[in-house]
Amino acid sequence: MRLRYDRAVANFSGGSAFAMAKDIAEGFLLVTERTYQRFEPAQLDQLAFELERAQRDIRSALSATDDVAAIQQRNRKLQRLTQAISMLRGVQVRTRSRLVRKKD
Repeated sequence: MRLRYDRAVANFSGGSAFAMAKDIAEGFLLVTERTYQRFEPAQLDQLAFELERAQRDIRSALSATDDVAAIQQRNRKLQRLTQAISMLRGVQVRTRSRLVRKKD
């Protein structure tokens, strides 16, 4: 007889998807594909929404053209968010394909 254990569900770092997206943008949380593995598909969708919302918010905030430090900081935040979204999309594609194979 083989026992089946369900995997544990992950919680968002910081308590919510919005807080996790903010931490990623600020550089407090570095994400890898392994970070996303324990999340459920609905949680991944929610996190993707919050990451894209944070990205839009940062893009909408303009700084002075002669303030090089602020521009660099803004670009670093955007880079972190873009990288996190890209990894998240890859994990979502693999997760969905795995779920489709299980149904067949």
